Formats: sequence, C-alpha cells, structure tokens
Amino acid sequence: MRFLLRLLLNGVAVFLAAQLIPGISVASPGTALAAGIVLGLVNAIIRPLLIVLTLPVTLVTLGLFIFVVNAMCLALAAWFVPGFTISNFLSALIGALVISITSWLLSALLIDDKKSR
Repeated sequence: MRFLLRLLLNGVAVFLAAQLIPGISVASPGTALAAGIVLGLVNAIIRPLLIVLTLPVTLVTLGLFIFVVNAMCLALAAWFVPGFTISNFLSALIGALVISITSWLLSALLIDDKKSR
C-alpha cells in the first residue's frame, strides 16, 4: 500500500515539476500519474544498478554525480511515457531535483512510518 501511495506522490511531483520548469511538459494529469508510476519503477529497478556502475565517478565528485543519475532516470521515464517530454538535460536535472524534494516532502507529510511498524 505504501509503495502505491509513493507512486501516486511521484505523479503529483511530476505534475508540479511540469508546471514549474519550462523544459518539462505533460499532456494531462493522467500522463503525470503514468510518469510517476514509471519513474517509481525506474527508481526501484534501474537506479540501483546505475548507482553501482557509476560509483567511482560518484566518489570522485563527492556524491554530486547522483544528481546526474537522477536526471538520467527521469529522462528514461520520459522516454517510456508518451505525452511526457523533457527538452534538454538541464531541464531533466532541475526536474529531478524538484521531483525528489516534492516527493520527499509529500511522503514525510502523508505517510506515517510509525503505523506500518
């Protein structure tokens, strides 16, 4: 149940990022929800592999390369979802930051970890 709620919150975060950042667009709220679901799946399956593969670069850059990995995951989600487009890498980078912060805030406010334990 918590995973589905997190996917829904990702959809809200994608919709917010599309409203705030000029290089990101979604065709409809349903597209934003689909993008949130795909982004959640990409973050759960592909992102850990990317983090392991880019570990040397991440260590050299003192962890800043994680932002690039997040942008690549967002761009991959945009590639899979029709109606969700990202125009350039800078938009993907800023969008990944906005989505991460928004998703984190909404999760902290709406998901109570104490009830699940």
